[in-house]
Amino acid sequence: MEHISRTIGPEDVGRRLDQYVASLAPGVSRSEVQRQIREGLVVVSGRPGVAPSYRLRHGDAVDWEPRSLDVLVPRALSIPILYEDGDIVAVDKPANLIVHPGSGTRGTTTLVEALLATRSLAPSDDPARPGIVHRIDKETTGVLVVAKTASALVALKDQFARRAVEKQYLAWVAGAFDESDGTIDAPVGRDPRAPRRMAVSADGRLSQTEFSVLERHPRRTLLLVRPKTGRTHQIRVHFLYIGHPVIGDRLYGGPPAPRLFLHAWKLSIDHPATGARLTFEAPPPASFPRGDYGALSDRAAKR
Repeated sequence: MEHISRTIGPEDVGRRLDQYVASLAPGVSRSEVQRQIREGLVVVSGRPGVAPSYRLRHGDAVDWEPRSLDVLVPRALSIPILYEDGDIVAVDKPANLIVHPGSGTRGTTTLVEALLATRSLAPSDDPARPGIVHRIDKETTGVLVVAKTASALVALKDQFARRAVEKQYLAWVAGAFDESDGTIDAPVGRDPRAPRRMAVSADGRLSQTEFSVLERHPRRTLLLVRPKTGRTHQIRVHFLYIGHPVIGDRLYGGPPAPRLFLHAWKLSIDHPATGARLTFEAPPPASFPRGDYGALSDRAAKR
């Protein structure tokens, strides 16, 4: 698709930005349009990063540089499987593996494409995201669950929306903590100065992260992190906000390291068909710093 440029006339005043942009390209889903707006590909009167819900005004200049939609290409790639049945598959995602195709991923194998090489995944309203109900960042390792059937997709999305899912991460962050436990309650939204980044902002969405100290060192601390909401980059933004960025986080100014020291350790869900509570666990990988992980489950359970 070529660059699209429009000036808003009286007939479109008051329309939501995402609805208007979607009408310019009927072949692109509204969810994909919303992602491209949030990524700064839609500029309104010189302002990138405007909210998809923005109400258009007379004379607004809307410029859209559409991202080419990547076609899913199943590709053989070994992915550690933690659990699988006819409804879901839980994987231990390696570092530097993108979950699904998107901007800048053309020619790069993604987790979705690797899974599609050997199984079917639930169709989604976004063709590039079959089975996807949640994501973890490219640099983050650990547990991710994917739906294989349409009913499982709906049930899991509902659980995430209701915050009935329990997520536990391990994070090595910069600096020392005086407290043993805490909660970060600060809204997170798109950083207007850098559309690729998120930031704590009064205009952001409710975001809450609980943490407990597991190991203390002079210049770094191992935390058990329990995000209660699921905003993009939430853990990384929240710990930067309190002055303890995640080590290896180049996007948010963390101390340099070979990788981002953030690992999705445990995920608990209700099985979408049986209702049984399931917990998937991915041990910290070899690329993670050395730590006393052997007794981690017992120590975490006491928190």
